[in-house]
Amino acid sequence: MRSPFAAWVTARATTRRARAAVTAMRCEPDAADAEWLADVAAGGDVDHARWELRYARAVMGQLVAERDLLDDASISAVARAMVASIEDDPHVAVDRGDLARAQYADRLRAYREAFQARGGMAPSAELLGRCLLAFASDGARTAGAPLAYAVELVARYEEEAGRHLRAAFGEAHLPEDLPPSALAGR
Repeated sequence: MRSPFAAWVTARATTRRARAAVTAMRCEPDAADAEWLADVAAGGDVDHARWELRYARAVMGQLVAERDLLDDASISAVARAMVASIEDDPHVAVDRGDLARAQYADRLRAYREAFQARGGMAPSAELLGRCLLAFASDGARTAGAPLAYAVELVARYEEEAGRHLRAAFGEAHLPEDLPPSALAGR
């Protein structure tokens, strides 16, 4: 049995790693990507496009943590750090924190559904790209070149999130002879 102090030290270290990963994931979107999204989906509104790219990057960070991290404490720490980063975002007006959290939750639900989609008419990557375009505009055109680049952009955010999480938490190593579900009791 671990001592309460050892548990506290472990929890603090996990929180620090989660904050470091989230800080790296919450960098500003590329100006060219914001311009592109504004042009193809947000009716020229670059500010709205930036917001959607910020949300997409944050959501992909949380979803990759849920997929790749092996323990619930680390996943929870990343989720708490992500919500805190949205609440502390200097781009969010003080009186708009509730709105930002609600918008993040809406996007998290939609992107999670797309991220976890299996066996449907469209691959998960395409559904993620469609999420980005749909949130950027109610009437976004979701086929052709805009969709292809949206898919590429969300895939880039997914790859970046994985890289930042590995830097913070290390590489996950599972025994080759056991499925991840068999490790739950260990």
